[in-house]
Amino acid sequence: MLDLLSYTGIVASIWIVVGIYIASLYYPNYSHAKQFCSELGAFGSPTQKLSPAINNYPLGFLFILFGYYLIVADSAHNPSSITPTTIIGAMVIIHGLCTWVCGYFPMDADPYTSKPTTSCKIHTWSGLVMLLSFIIAPAVVIFSSVYPIALRLFSFYCILGCFFFSYKLSGALKAKTHPGLYQRLSYGFQILWLFVYSLYSIG
Repeated sequence: MLDLLSYTGIVASIWIVVGIYIASLYYPNYSHAKQFCSELGAFGSPTQKLSPAINNYPLGFLFILFGYYLIVADSAHNPSSITPTTIIGAMVIIHGLCTWVCGYFPMDADPYTSKPTTSCKIHTWSGLVMLLSFIIAPAVVIFSSVYPIALRLFSFYCILGCFFFSYKLSGALKAKTHPGLYQRLSYGFQILWLFVYSLYSIG
């Protein structure tokens, strides 16, 4: 059973790409470049119910299972200490829980509204925690000598890519141009890191 759980990180990394694409097919004129991923599940969107059903809820479950696997597998080798892998597992679980929260509390239909609803505020704060959890996790790898230098360097570049495109996202949001593109690139670096780290954890 534990061996099967080791693949949940890889499955989640692929699922998120496929799930967003499928949901977008049911949203007329949806733009991946101009619109946020969360707009698929926003209040009043054509895919308000569909998007969290095929994205947030199963993805959150997969993240949590992978985090659980990391903690349990690592504790078998290090039963009396908190290791870098345990911390990473906890971050992945937090990411999964916040994925559920973002699905349950939709954002507003207008991402530029000056008066967001309570649901939108919860969604936004939960999204911020998601972002931080997958910055902390690769940062742990960077500063942990237990990991090979190649993985540590890869983690560094993934964080760098995430920060760069988050900066670009901030500018695009203010200019109301292509925030969706930069959101996908920013989060894409985090998901790429998860995919590679998942492969490493299996090996």
